Amino acid sequence: MDIEDIRTFVEIADAGGISSAAARLGVAKSIVSRRLLRLEAELGVQLLARTTRGAALTEAGVTFRDHAARVGAEIDAAREAILPAGDLRGRLRVAVPLSFGPTHFAPILAEMARRHPHLQIHTCYSDRFVDLVAEGYDCAIRIGYLQDSNLIARRIGPIHGKLLASPDYINTHGSPESPEELVAHEALMQGTEAWQLMDGDKIITVRPQGRFKADNGTALLAAATAGLGIAYLPDRLTHEYVTSGALVPVMTRYPPPPAGAYVIRPPGQHPARKIRVLTEVLIEYCEPAPQLA
Repeated sequence: MDIEDIRTFVEIADAGGISSAAARLGVAKSIVSRRLLRLEAELGVQLLARTTRGAALTEAGVTFRDHAARVGAEIDAAREAILPAGDLRGRLRVAVPLSFGPTHFAPILAEMARRHPHLQIHTCYSDRFVDLVAEGYDCAIRIGYLQDSNLIARRIGPIHGKLLASPDYINTHGSPESPEELVAHEALMQGTEAWQLMDGDKIITVRPQGRFKADNGTALLAAATAGLGIAYLPDRLTHEYVTSGALVPVMTRYPPPPAGAYVIRPPGQHPARKIRVLTEVLIEYCEPAPQLA
């Protein structure tokens, strides 16, 4: 029984079909179908029922999926135990934020690939919070303040940011001086998030309001420079704009507390070595900040 056929079936089961599994694996649908058919022939049972609505696991498929996943995990553990020190193989799927990822994390992932020539790295850049388990990711890099979840996080570096507005916005609407005044201004946000501000050692939570929202920091930066409102953005995205005067810091008496960059992985007692190594490389590049601060 081929281990790749087993792994492919687990991807089909978790992704909900052959097309989605092919996209995850980065291979043609025909290859995924061929592996599934080969596995079914060897087992002598049908694992996936094809219907007019798509596909669903058979009863045998549901039972076999859990066993197949454990087999894959054991193979990974065995492979790590016998590989030469530092040698990584297999595939690493990473979800990375679009706002920061291509400029700040892509070079680090490229260095990871250079150091480990037998490792396949598949990266998805999106500011959407992906479901690591349901969508088949090994880990994700996230920035900001972490929400409560059952995921396991490791901090890799600091993220500093400011509240900013354009000179035109300030000339028209004024500059807020307190959290109470801030809620009366147009805020540029990703959604309905709360902003945290520091009043000395105390953290104040403010729920701003605004008509312009975007799930991408670069889009919020464009809106801020266009004079649409006040944005809370990382320094690394805005440094040149502040230097040129295109954006002006506001509410400087109430700065946001430092946020962080994190590696997030699904729950489990021991992370795969490829995730541990990626985390170490990210810390190597990010902790010395100024790269992220």
